[in-house]
Amino acid sequence: MAETNLQVLLRRRPKGAPVPEDFEIVETPVPEPQEGEVLVRAQYLSLDPYMRGRMAEAKSYAKPVDLGAVMEGRTAGVVVASRAPGFAPGDTVAGGYGWQRFSCVKPAGLIKVDPQEAPLSANLGVLGMPGLTAWVGLEDIGQPKAGETVVVSAASGAVGQVVGQIAKIRGCKVIGIAGGPKKCQFVTEELGFDACIDHRGDLNAQLDRHCPEGIDVYWENVGGPVQAAVFPRLRDFARMVMCGVIAQYNVVEGADSFGGPPGPNLGAAVRKRLRIQGFIVSDHGWARYPQFRKDMLGWMAEGKMRWREDVVEGLRNAPQAFIGLLKGENFGKLVVKID
Repeated sequence: MAETNLQVLLRRRPKGAPVPEDFEIVETPVPEPQEGEVLVRAQYLSLDPYMRGRMAEAKSYAKPVDLGAVMEGRTAGVVVASRAPGFAPGDTVAGGYGWQRFSCVKPAGLIKVDPQEAPLSANLGVLGMPGLTAWVGLEDIGQPKAGETVVVSAASGAVGQVVGQIAKIRGCKVIGIAGGPKKCQFVTEELGFDACIDHRGDLNAQLDRHCPEGIDVYWENVGGPVQAAVFPRLRDFARMVMCGVIAQYNVVEGADSFGGPPGPNLGAAVRKRLRIQGFIVSDHGWARYPQFRKDMLGWMAEGKMRWREDVVEGLRNAPQAFIGLLKGENFGKLVVKID
């Protein structure tokens, strides 16, 4: 094959916020699939906040990326060659591996997708891991009921935009939190949230205005000052879905890679009988993917599920795009159009 395999490697482990020098871009030969493998040419790469944890050595729920190895990530693309039953050249798939143009993967990690159902890139966002994360976490932990108040941090992001729309489908009052007027306008006018709070303003005053009777479900994507403002407003028997704390991901790692400034007094969890639960979608979520996809495609067809993507052109630009993601510079689900 005349093409080369463009790859982004982890050159060194970041100390605090990642910088371009933490990555290395190389060209290598296109890999040959072994027996039982499928060679996928990626067309889109998903960039997600969890990848920051993979760059660290600290103990976490998944093995960190080795120095000199390809950065971890999911891709969507086309099968080029197959030595596994059920896949043939030309098949459109989600589940390719890594920040690279070509990857050899086992068929168990691949999902055939129909490009007529939705754009290919949507299989990395609203129909992919972020969407599944929102669906599983809200259904299993948030358990929203009609008439309840649901607050979603990072509401314009890949997970947050899906969480809020599902909560609206369930009949809830939904308040988003986002950064800046453009994102807040998108959350209310395009996604249909009841209101959106700009976290750059007076959080306490805005929460009092939009949630005068308190909060029943809080979807946590951010941590930091946003969490501190929301926590006292949780009602009795409220549910707090701990999906991520992006405000703390760049804290220099010690014994706990999610370290940072002190949080709220969790003694209120007893008094208010709160349910505070973290989850990882890979634990049980993918086993339920068929039902998730059926639900999402149905809502999309009915016009009840909208999404926004932030598309970066070129794999060589992935490191800078990822650095911006951790600063909140993206607007919507961040994907890289490979080449």
